[in-house]
Amino acid sequence: MQDTSKQYDAVVEECRSLFIKKMSDYGSAWRILRLPSLTDQIFIKAQRIRQLQENDVRKVDEGEKSEFIGIINYSIMALVQLEKGVVENPDLSTEEATLLYDKHIKITKELMMNKNHDYGEAWRDMRVSSLTDLILQKLLRVKQIEDNKGKTIVSEGIDANYQDMINYAVFAMIHLQN
Repeated sequence: MQDTSKQYDAVVEECRSLFIKKMSDYGSAWRILRLPSLTDQIFIKAQRIRQLQENDVRKVDEGEKSEFIGIINYSIMALVQLEKGVVENPDLSTEEATLLYDKHIKITKELMMNKNHDYGEAWRDMRVSSLTDLILQKLLRVKQIEDNKGKTIVSEGIDANYQDMINYAVFAMIHLQN
């Protein structure tokens, strides 16, 4: 499992680096997005990955990797929005946003390490297409929870679903690197 931790950190560093660069370009404009908007952005990326996996012909020269990075970063943004709420105007510096990114990725990695221990690294035997399907399933769950105004009876909340999507996307990227 030591390899998993190192591989996870390498994927996250790539995603984090892009997040910081985009913060430099755009600032924290994403802070105005409501959760359903972020969920829809993640959904678009997951749907595109599924199409790439199913279609032989690609008309845009981008692969699955960039879409998985988007899933990870948009999910972090959603976790920040859950914590801080939506604002009318961008309100975070790159430094503040990076600290929040690091906070939420740390919590999400700890969750992954605990589950990974309990499941015996079962994800290593999964296909990237299965991880994509699990992300899409989590998105449909999040949409339903959002439609229910955030209320669940027995299920995990929205935050746990975003964390799972991050972890599935990291696993997929590790598979794509091998």
